[in-house]
Amino acid sequence: MDIGLISVILAALLSFLIGVFAVPSIAKANGRRGVMGVDVHKPHRPSIPEACGLAIICAAVPPLIVAAPLHGWGEPLREYTALTVLGLTAGLIGLWDDLKPLSPRVKPLLTALAGLPILLLHVYTPRPMLPFIGATRLTIVYPLLILVGVAVTANAVNMMDVFNGVMPGTCGIIAAFTTVTLMAMGRWSVAYASAALTGALAAFYIYNRYPARVFAGDSGSLFVGAMLGGIAIIGRLEIFMIVALMPHIMNAFYSLSSIGRLYERREVASRPIRILDDYRLDASPDRRAPLTLARIILVHGPLDERGLIRIMTALTLLSSILAVSTLLMVPGVR
Repeated sequence: MDIGLISVILAALLSFLIGVFAVPSIAKANGRRGVMGVDVHKPHRPSIPEACGLAIICAAVPPLIVAAPLHGWGEPLREYTALTVLGLTAGLIGLWDDLKPLSPRVKPLLTALAGLPILLLHVYTPRPMLPFIGATRLTIVYPLLILVGVAVTANAVNMMDVFNGVMPGTCGIIAAFTTVTLMAMGRWSVAYASAALTGALAAFYIYNRYPARVFAGDSGSLFVGAMLGGIAIIGRLEIFMIVALMPHIMNAFYSLSSIGRLYERREVASRPIRILDDYRLDASPDRRAPLTLARIILVHGPLDERGLIRIMTALTLLSSILAVSTLLMVPGVR
């Protein structure tokens, strides 16, 4: 078996095993400290340990730290260093927001700065590949697009993390598709990083799936979103990631455009989803409520939470398949 394939499998297994043990440990610690969130989509509104996305960080980062001997000390080391610093920065910003809420204007700026390691270590190629066109040349503007891209992916994933299992489930699908795509293209060092993220998300999903026993919090969702953005930039899969994350990006776009400004969920006067007497979820008729992907889905009729989660997961699976199809339209990519 090829050493690259073995290393990718080991990265996923290592991060998964670390995550399986890290999640309950961090959940217990956060519970003792009173770091709790409320599951607002349950009729009895249970309190759930919050900020447990720290376990995703604890699971995904160690494989990157030990990766250099497997893939070399040159460019792979710089790639892993950039991704590690990027992920830790985004995770710390998220933890800060979990413990002391940040301004909705400050958080996107801070998450954009998380992309600086990619620039400083110069582990990017300013020639993104587009369908039917191939490689473009964006030497001057591309560094700015890196910062914007990391902020967009991080905050789009963060805004999608509102139902049990949706964040690790959908992002796990995207990370898995990304890993296989990078392997097929022979980009083993970045595939290794993507596999580590996939394993960490799979472990977290076990505890976050319906009914959730833990919440990721911003520490988890911002870390995952920033890592997906960083992996796409370093692996030259920018258009692939845009298409794969389309449900998350459109959810964020609809929400922000309907409110007309940057906002935090805590600031919303009326929630987009209401709970009916039979415990099903329905779209809010209140015009002040933000327009979200979930609200659009529920316009067609009420669903239980599991049904809504299945639809959102299916949309991400479809967008990931479309991402692969889109990549095949890029000249020279087969």
